[in-house]
Amino acid sequence: MTPEFVVGFARQAIEITLIISLPMLGIGMAVGIFISILQAATQIQEMTLTMVPKIVAIFLALLIAFPWIMDKMTTYTTNLFLNLPNYIK
Repeated sequence: MTPEFVVGFARQAIEITLIISLPMLGIGMAVGIFISILQAATQIQEMTLTMVPKIVAIFLALLIAFPWIMDKMTTYTTNLFLNLPNYIK
């Protein structure tokens, strides 16, 4: 195993992690911005008003994106196991 291989392997793992988390993070950020604008416009400063909608939105995004996430994870893991003999050399 060369240092370039290890860095490439780590890079690929980080990329798949970021790609998988992107839908939930994007939805959470969009809902957070919307709630912040709503709070600024109405001057309501309630903590549960920021957390509960974000949690619900992220949970719904996870439910919707779950098949895609599982496909990405399965593909990555399958490629990892299929290429394991090449990695050991």
